[in-house]
Amino acid sequence: MTTPLEQLEERRDNIYLQMSAVGDFRPGMISVNFRRCGKKNCACFQPDHPGHGPQYLWNTTQKGVSRAQNLRMGPELEKTEKEIANYRKFARLYQEAIEVNEKICLLRPVSEIDDEHELQELKKKLKRRFSRKPVKKSIS
Repeated sequence: MTTPLEQLEERRDNIYLQMSAVGDFRPGMISVNFRRCGKKNCACFQPDHPGHGPQYLWNTTQKGVSRAQNLRMGPELEKTEKEIANYRKFARLYQEAIEVNEKICLLRPVSEIDDEHELQELKKKLKRRFSRKPVKKSIS
């Protein structure tokens, strides 16, 4: 009979396996746009006309920078749609992996230190590591 810890480790391995099989992916979304060209003699200038289109646009924001790319109808649009779906799948698996790993960390037993001297040295080391004052950065 397997323990809860072993079950979680097996689940985590399964998630990692699924993540490796996701394939190509990229974040973002596809928007469908109708645009007006602004020419007074064009049909799109009429108030009831929806505009030129549809035009398909892949949009994403990464590291605070927005990007967009026009997509052609057909294989290019279908490819991008699949990559975005793969990204969503990868993001869901990533979140699931985090949750499973947190549970594993809580269930995994803490190692015991029998030697009193070794325990005191570890405590000193940890105290130094976690009691340091933050270094102030000078403004240049």
